[in-house]
Amino acid sequence: MLSPDSITHDRTTPNVAKPDPGEAERSVLQVVPPAPSEEAGAAFEGRAPTTDRNERLPIDPRSPLKRPAPGGPGRLARFARETLKTAATLLILVLAVLAALVIWDSYVTAPWTRDGSVRVQVAGIAPQVSGQITEVRVVDNQYVHQGDVLYVIDPFDFQVTLDTGKAQLRQKAADLQVKQMQAERRMHLSDLATTPEQQQLYVGYAIQAQAAFDAAQQQVAQADINLKRTQVRSPVNGYVTNLLMRVGDYAQAGTNNISVIDADSYWIDGYFEETKMAHVCVGDRAEAALMGYRDPIVGRVQSITRGISVSNAAPSTQGLPNVNPVYTWVRLAQRVPVRIRIADIPAGIPLVSGMTATVTIRGAEARKSIADHLVDIIRGPQPSPSCVPQIGDENGATVTLPTPKPAAPVSSEELNPGLAPGMNKSPANEDPAPHLRRRS
Repeated sequence: MLSPDSITHDRTTPNVAKPDPGEAERSVLQVVPPAPSEEAGAAFEGRAPTTDRNERLPIDPRSPLKRPAPGGPGRLARFARETLKTAATLLILVLAVLAALVIWDSYVTAPWTRDGSVRVQVAGIAPQVSGQITEVRVVDNQYVHQGDVLYVIDPFDFQVTLDTGKAQLRQKAADLQVKQMQAERRMHLSDLATTPEQQQLYVGYAIQAQAAFDAAQQQVAQADINLKRTQVRSPVNGYVTNLLMRVGDYAQAGTNNISVIDADSYWIDGYFEETKMAHVCVGDRAEAALMGYRDPIVGRVQSITRGISVSNAAPSTQGLPNVNPVYTWVRLAQRVPVRIRIADIPAGIPLVSGMTATVTIRGAEARKSIADHLVDIIRGPQPSPSCVPQIGDENGATVTLPTPKPAAPVSSEELNPGLAPGMNKSPANEDPAPHLRRRS
């Protein structure tokens, strides 16, 4: 046992021997027992395991004894890792190609478009008679029913015309009655009391009075309908829009001065690129998503427009076609209007003509499988023969309309048969009923 003086001397002595790293490593190696794997490795290498643990030396990392033998588990592991990397790379490549094809099909060939709009019929109402507006019974954006009065034109002049026509009609009726009695009386007289000439004249006077009476009746009917037209009515159910008239304005016959949106005529136009028209079929289900609303409007493809304007068809000077130059490597796809008939409108969506919609055709996509989509992408879309009805003669024959022919002139004898018989033949025995019978 050391004395306290020796311990103190050791702590204060500056030249204390430092531990050797090699000695420390050997001491650690002596403490750690050998692993079974080392003994197995020694047996595999053809050498005897070290019996004395104190005589074991550290193994050089560069020594060939630590390397696996050729064809061992290390090479199989490296081969498996390389194979896995190659398979993963091929899988990623295939997925990238499939994703590119799906994106191409979705954005280039799929039947959908963002260029859609809500359309509606607008009834431009013009008065059929002219006059000053004395009353306006509607306001802007008001809903009106078919037959409701929109505004009233001053009816005074038309009432006077109707009363005057009725008075003239009574006059013509009295003149007709007198002429008919005179002609009938002459027709029953003998040759001693009258002559054939007088009989013909009085029968002619009666026919002229009948014609004047018929004309007066038509004038009264015209005056009556003009009086009713002073009340301008709505021809459709809808909304009054852009109302600018006011009381005191002058309404000119045939000039539009009020418009009513037909609430029963809304539809949606989708302007599809011509590269997508092979997937559009009449009767397919269509969905139109309006901007600002979540739920789409559901409808059906009703028809496809069969003609759009062509700028190259416009004639230039001397009637020659005006052809615009285009770049052969850049061609924009033309857009074709497709009419969508609305079938269901979600609650809370007010239809406004001109609203923007994204239109998607669902019926064509539902009938195709993934293989069909891939074939369409690679070889191009194949349209169905029953998608769009055919128009025109299959043989290409030109249809000609029959040319109307003017009516043959009608003689006076055909209009008034028996009025002027032969000069030597008395009409006393003729039946005057066709001209002289009074109308009930």
